[in-house]
Amino acid sequence: MILDQILTSNKSNSEKSFEAIKNSEKATRSIVKAISWRIIGTLDTIIISWFITGQIAMALSIGLVEVVTKMVLYFFHERIWNFIKWGKQ
Repeated sequence: MILDQILTSNKSNSEKSFEAIKNSEKATRSIVKAISWRIIGTLDTIIISWFITGQIAMALSIGLVEVVTKMVLYFFHERIWNFIKWGKQ
C-alpha cells in the first residue's frame, strides 16, 4: 500500500508545478501530525524526567511545558519545510 503510493506519486508529482507541490499538505494535517507526535514525545519526556528526578509532579510539570513549546515549534518547522523544494519531485 505504501509502496504503491510512492510509485504512483512519483509520476504525478513530476507533472505538478512547484506551487502545487509546495501547498500539497494542508495546515490542518500539520496540526494533527504535531499533536500525535507530541503525545509520544511528551510521554517520553515525562518518563525520562520521572526517572531522573524521582518526582512524578516534577516530571508532569516538565511534560506540560514541553508539550506546548514543542508543538508550536514542530508546526512551524513543518510549514517551513513545505516551502523547501529539496527532496520533492
